[in-house]
Amino acid sequence: MYRSGKIQFLFWTAFFSVLLYFWLVVIGLQTFVLPDEPPMEFPTQAATLMFILFGLMIVTSLAGTVVSMMISNQFYIRFFSGMTIFIFGTMIFAKGYFG
Repeated sequence: MYRSGKIQFLFWTAFFSVLLYFWLVVIGLQTFVLPDEPPMEFPTQAATLMFILFGLMIVTSLAGTVVSMMISNQFYIRFFSGMTIFIFGTMIFAKGYFG
């Protein structure tokens, strides 16, 4: 079954934004929440990776939002809008949890 390039782009941006979100959450949980012992110094490599992943996730989410609005695809408009709200909700939760 053939899909247009725009719909394929929306599918892959949705896939990668969800994948990057889960990758970001797993790294954050493993580094800051679930370690066996508290780290002696701040894990700069993990924080740098999380910063890069967050930037890529925002780029994919915003690209998907813009393209879905340009072609007026309601499913992906709702998906990326919800994803953006979910991302910012996670940020607010993390800020409240870590201070």
